[in-house]
Amino acid sequence: MQNRPPFWACAVALAAALACHAAQAQQSVQSVQSAPSDAVDEAGDGEAGNTLQAVTVKAVGDWLGSAEERNVQSHPGARSVIRRSEAQQEGLTTVREALNRIPGVNAPENNGTGSHDMALNIGIRGLNPRLASRSTLLMDGIPVPYAPYGQPQMSFGPVSLGLMDAVDVVRGGGAVRYGPQNVGGIINFVTRRIPEKPFAGDASVQLQSSPSSTQSSPKKTANLMLGGTAANGLGMALLYSGTRGSDWREHSETHIDDVILKGNYQFNPAHSAHAMVQHYEGRAEMPGGLTQANFNKDPYQSTRPIDGFWGRRTLAAAGYKYAQGERKASVNSFFTTTLRSGYLDQGRFNSLSPRYYWVRGIEGHLAQGFSTGLNSHHEIGIGYRYINEASHELRYRENTNSGVLPSPSSRNDRDTRGQTRAHAISIDDRIDLGDHWTITPGIRYERIRQRQYNLLSHRPYHGNYHTALPALNVMYWLRDGINFYANTEGSFGSMQYSRMPNRVRAQDISPEKARTWEVGMRYDIGALKADLDLFLINFNNQYESSQTTDSVTVRGKTRHKGLEGSFSYRLGHLNSALQGVELYGNYAFVDARIREAGPNRGNRVPFSSRHKGLLGVSYKQGGLKLGLENAFQSSQYADNANTVAASADGSTGRIPGYAVWHLRAGYDFGGTMSNLSLNMGVKNIFNRTFYTRSHDDSNTGLYLGQPRTVYVQASVKF
Repeated sequence: MQNRPPFWACAVALAAALACHAAQAQQSVQSVQSAPSDAVDEAGDGEAGNTLQAVTVKAVGDWLGSAEERNVQSHPGARSVIRRSEAQQEGLTTVREALNRIPGVNAPENNGTGSHDMALNIGIRGLNPRLASRSTLLMDGIPVPYAPYGQPQMSFGPVSLGLMDAVDVVRGGGAVRYGPQNVGGIINFVTRRIPEKPFAGDASVQLQSSPSSTQSSPKKTANLMLGGTAANGLGMALLYSGTRGSDWREHSETHIDDVILKGNYQFNPAHSAHAMVQHYEGRAEMPGGLTQANFNKDPYQSTRPIDGFWGRRTLAAAGYKYAQGERKASVNSFFTTTLRSGYLDQGRFNSLSPRYYWVRGIEGHLAQGFSTGLNSHHEIGIGYRYINEASHELRYRENTNSGVLPSPSSRNDRDTRGQTRAHAISIDDRIDLGDHWTITPGIRYERIRQRQYNLLSHRPYHGNYHTALPALNVMYWLRDGINFYANTEGSFGSMQYSRMPNRVRAQDISPEKARTWEVGMRYDIGALKADLDLFLINFNNQYESSQTTDSVTVRGKTRHKGLEGSFSYRLGHLNSALQGVELYGNYAFVDARIREAGPNRGNRVPFSSRHKGLLGVSYKQGGLKLGLENAFQSSQYADNANTVAASADGSTGRIPGYAVWHLRAGYDFGGTMSNLSLNMGVKNIFNRTFYTRSHDDSNTGLYLGQPRTVYVQASVKF
């Protein structure tokens, strides 16, 4: 409570300063791109042309701008966007499926305690994908984790792909604007935008089933969007996504409801306000890992009948934006409250683990552009962010042989309260030199105070950290459609609540730090569109939490290096008979190694593939759409020791690589039938068997990958 008056004083002072700057602005109105919280595709359906547009337009106020094509092309780092139209055409239903289409991103089959659709397992550039703890995950610019500093793991990730216009992935660092925990990049989930018409909407439904499996019921997903913008500038939209049914494993039933209400009011061309409310609620069964013997007998079965997970999240956010001439200001605030809980078989006992989190934050940013008269243009940005987290984590247990499920009246062996207060200040200067060079130096300062108190042992744990995160981005335009870039960023990860009790001495576990380096190029001329980048990550003090022993596994220093690339080529450029045919693909080579002194030095980081990519061909003529593609990745290891031989419990051993084929077809009927669109396809046509493992988890073992799966999708617009 002692820190609250200064916080509100800072917030009020910042808002007053921004308002003052806005009132003083006398420059002409200019179209200015929004912050990532408004990252939408101007094309509506997310289909942007391949021609680079308006390269010289200044995107005042934000590095990322919107998720449209021109912003991706002018970003000084590796960046990819999966748009809504692509997700529908490919039959994608989960975030995992969408992210796996991006080079350098590994989103494996859900495993461990995250073996359900509400969990997000995402690893970028060889980082362990377990619960996406090393990437900054945002939804319209708002942190998605239930505790962005103290518990960034995504065992509960309230994000429904059906409500997204785009999934925007920056694979390199971005700490200056977006804070710590982003050595594995920034992922911004962009929700459906409010229609500009007085009223518009669309609805879709998808069914998918794996006929060869022993699942209990097919998975069904329904999405709905209704909204519009009145002549007075007031716009509103209601979004809904619901999921019912099972995956290919037994005991995998899922029930999800996700509702978003968002609004925007454009007072005049310079001033606007926006707000959003979300309620996400879901529950899911967890099939768990299998021993080698059980996997050989029936890979679809589940031997963990009680494992289950449920949670809910409520979000409220509001903000104000000002944009006029070369000045832009914004103030955004948000509040989230989250419950995640579940039953889990932990061998000797069964547990019930309700955990409650509350997060409140406010962020302000001011950007001013000006010319120096020396054929250069500056855009200086200054920002401030405050986040306050609170948590209450509990665990109840009953002996496995008792036959009784745990409840709040059972033995309580975990009762902790945590709190984090984080202040951050950032400043950067985008410098355009002539028509070819853009240089952006910047720095962010973070001050983090953490506290956890064990109500059972009455032991306090403290962590007070501060760090400066400098960055430098350089871009060179050879010509319209060809550019080169280089950047270096710092990353910082504060202490997680789950690791605090494991500290024997104050310095046993220190914050994770990393530095990323990138060089790359983009080409977008004529029929060919391509990009290529090289990266290097030096990671210090890397840790992994062991769910099996309630301890911390020290991985220490790691180094991640490699290259990523993607391309698309319209073959109609070669021969008119090939009009509508497009060849596309992507590839990533990642060499992630442990460089900490000890027996594991030189070993590969667990769950990192050296090779991963896809190659496909598509055909589009009129309303008809056809596609065939192959996705592949090389082998992995499950532990730091890179154990090759498979263990009997399935937790360790080499994880073989695999390649799978997907086939799809669709037809858009156009306005004659309410813009009806039908899509169908088969994933893993040849029913290739592949799997991943869970290691250092409560439900270790083998997890079967998606078998042959048939899907049918229909959507209408009105």
